[in-house]
Amino acid sequence: MSYALQVKGIRKAFGSVKANDGIDLAVRAGEIHAICGENGAGKSTLVGQLGGMLQPDEGEIIIGGKPELLVSAKEASRAGIGVLHQHFMLVEAFTALENIMLGAEPPSRVFLDSRGGEKEVGEICRKYGLGLDLKAKVSGLSVGAQQRIEIIKILYRGARIIILDEPTAVLTPQETESLFAIMRDLKQGGCAVLFISHKLKEVMDIADQVTVIRDGRTVGAWPIREVNEQFLASSMVGREVALTVKREEGVVPGKPVLELQGLTVKTGGLEQGARDISFHICEGEIFGVIGIAGNGQEALVEGILGIRKAASGRIVVEGSDVTNRIPKDYRTLSIGCIASDRLKEGLVKDFSVKDNAYLGYQRYAGLRRGPFLSGRRLADWTRSIVENYRVKTESPDTPITGLSGGNQQKLIIGRELSLSPKLLVAVQPTRGVDVGSIEFIHRNLLRHRNQGNAVLLVSQELEEVLSLSDRIGVLCGGQLMGIGRTEDFTKGQIGLMMAGVHHKGEAAEYA
Repeated sequence: MSYALQVKGIRKAFGSVKANDGIDLAVRAGEIHAICGENGAGKSTLVGQLGGMLQPDEGEIIIGGKPELLVSAKEASRAGIGVLHQHFMLVEAFTALENIMLGAEPPSRVFLDSRGGEKEVGEICRKYGLGLDLKAKVSGLSVGAQQRIEIIKILYRGARIIILDEPTAVLTPQETESLFAIMRDLKQGGCAVLFISHKLKEVMDIADQVTVIRDGRTVGAWPIREVNEQFLASSMVGREVALTVKREEGVVPGKPVLELQGLTVKTGGLEQGARDISFHICEGEIFGVIGIAGNGQEALVEGILGIRKAASGRIVVEGSDVTNRIPKDYRTLSIGCIASDRLKEGLVKDFSVKDNAYLGYQRYAGLRRGPFLSGRRLADWTRSIVENYRVKTESPDTPITGLSGGNQQKLIIGRELSLSPKLLVAVQPTRGVDVGSIEFIHRNLLRHRNQGNAVLLVSQELEEVLSLSDRIGVLCGGQLMGIGRTEDFTKGQIGLMMAGVHHKGEAAEYA
């Protein structure tokens, strides 16, 4: 049987760490082939070798039946491989067309042939149903439109093997559906599409075949019709995994921990602020906020944490008005925060595991000896977080960038829960982590709630919000469209609220 792409026995080590330890893969033309694995399983290293950024220590990469030595990204492109990375590589000041043509100009030309390029790019857009304003500046385009530019760039360079590395991590549900339509068109056009993801529902929806890797090795490959989400999850992790963690019923909420009274937080530019938001969260309760990205979630959280000033309204924590307190005050108010972007907001990339483990707690008396931080107490603190939250790291001195995304997130959660804060603000707590880590994070959020604490859960994952939350609020355009107990809403009603339709119920007084 002929394959568009084969990988045979790929091995790649970084020092003593075997990132790939015998990877086998076979992908046909006209097929969407998913690769699933936990964070740290070796997916990114494999992509790096297929894209020419890394070279294998052992093994073969075979394209169209011919072994290829991909010593650079340019060689991979010449061999017909295009990689769509998680983080886009676009020049924001350039137009969509300029970005697509950048780097693909014939060496004999002094000036860019915009007219010829626009015609060729237009034909690609029509062939694969890729709607795009080629004259628009990238800086003004949505994330989904920027992703389409990256896909067109790949096709413009003649790629027939398209590798999508966690492409839905930054997309809204609508943008994800649009991407899947594009992937199906690429498949119909005879491309081999490699879909790297840990979102099992998406894999089941879009893939024809699936390969699972664990600890750098291939576990197996199956037609998608022969597997289900539970089987894939267990294969990825090597044990049974609970895909849904149910909250404990019968927990009686206590007194309010957080109360928002007509909170308005203004933002600048194209950002969406939060307008006249009112809700409360009690002890022993998870309150979930759901909405399409960019509908005021960020402004709401930043207003609560004092990162942005409230234009009007009040923020009350355990009966005390804390409106417009500065962010560092929130440690003393017993508030923890899991930030939406762990590497930008939750961690310092140049710091070690140990230094990140106490980030924000420098003034905590339990870590000090007199006026100075205590090395022994810091070591004990870090060891406790690493052990209790199952953070995989070689040592406390390991650079934080040496940990997988799931382990970075576990460190943040361990740090933020270490003193059992009365209020935990959890923003996208499972973004970009694998199924095993998701299960662990969900269990810890529920454990924190069951201990009588309050949790504000802000997420774009509807299933996550519905399974964990006691009550939910739906945001659209910076306003609450509805508030109520989770079981009081159907998914259809939530979808309408996310689209801007007010729900007549508990939220009516706020809407």
